[in-house]
Amino acid sequence: MRPRGSSTTRTGQPAPDPVHHPLFARFYAKCSVAAEPTIGVHREELLAGLSGRVIEIGAGNGLNFAHYPSTVSEVVAIEPERRLRTLAVTAALRSDVPVDVVPGVAEALPVKSEAFDAAVVSLVLCSVRDLPRALAEIRRVLRPGGELRFFEHGRGGGRAMNAGQRVLDRTVWPLLFGGCHVSRDPVDAIRDAGYELGPYRRLLVPEKGPRMPTSYCVLGTARRPGAESSPGS
Repeated sequence: MRPRGSSTTRTGQPAPDPVHHPLFARFYAKCSVAAEPTIGVHREELLAGLSGRVIEIGAGNGLNFAHYPSTVSEVVAIEPERRLRTLAVTAALRSDVPVDVVPGVAEALPVKSEAFDAAVVSLVLCSVRDLPRALAEIRRVLRPGGELRFFEHGRGGGRAMNAGQRVLDRTVWPLLFGGCHVSRDPVDAIRDAGYELGPYRRLLVPEKGPRMPTSYCVLGTARRPGAESSPGS
């Protein structure tokens, strides 16, 4: 039996990772932990009230795991980057809810259709290679009426900042930050992918201090159409 979070080829050799950003992974692992006093409260809000089976897309180093409520029966956490996935496995062992860390990409999720009550995306839609395809895949694996929880950064800050964000996306930003894009609009993308938008709010992260291209965030919910209500609603 192979350990969770690894994959092999038919020859028994480690399979190549679809996403390979080792330098960024080290940087992200350190910075995300340092930012947790600011980000943790948003993770708590993002995951509050979830129940049943949950799929988390782009779990990173697993910082969400500590915030899942006990009403969640299982989390399947997808993470394509090997170093971050290893850290996520360690975080899963400390979690109060069952977490299975699995290699995979958002555009081709290695799970069955309509298998989950909820899906979570947290600071990940900025970096997927094909955003419409990723959102279509998430919709596929949600049961009808299943909920999408999102906490993402994207376009914001007025004309000057928007222009700067577009320039960064066309030049150095994705190369330096693991494929991240700062000018995407996650709310528009989720709506265009056929979800029914629920409540959401825009916020600045951090709330005070200089505005960065990544400061403009949105936290909210959406739903896969097809059911009037979900269990517990």
